[in-house]
Amino acid sequence: MTLSEQARERLADVVALQPTKNAALQERWDLDSGSEVHSYLESELGEYYYRNEDSLICATPEAEALVDGEAVDDGERLVDATPLQVAILDILAGPEGEPQSVVATLQDLRAAGHDPSVDEVRSALHTLVDKGAVERVRKTVPTFRLALERESITVRDTVEA
Repeated sequence: MTLSEQARERLADVVALQPTKNAALQERWDLDSGSEVHSYLESELGEYYYRNEDSLICATPEAEALVDGEAVDDGERLVDATPLQVAILDILAGPEGEPQSVVATLQDLRAAGHDPSVDEVRSALHTLVDKGAVERVRKTVPTFRLALERESITVRDTVEA
């Protein structure tokens, strides 16, 4: 996706201020409401941001690379992760492995002694996709595998809400 000059500048704001709220971007971009911020993010920067577990706006690794002028895939990733996300990263198939469905991932987690709900696993997988650590592979049902080699992901544990 090619970004306009304004979109690139605003993406740089997201990267600089992350994690941030609509109100901070509203003030920075001189918009009238948080709804305008949300609309702009969705229409112009949809593939370059996500909301973290606290609903704060964060830039994707691709956005950070684009703003920094670096190659998008540097082979390394620092991921802030909840204990469930850490467990998923430990059991999920590697980049060359067969991708797993949400249910298969849930079963592997339970076999490893964890007991999350299917919705918690689904949410954690999608968050890890947004963070660039997990790849979503489209089949009949969404399946997932690591986007990078396991040893290329540095994990910082966060407290689950």
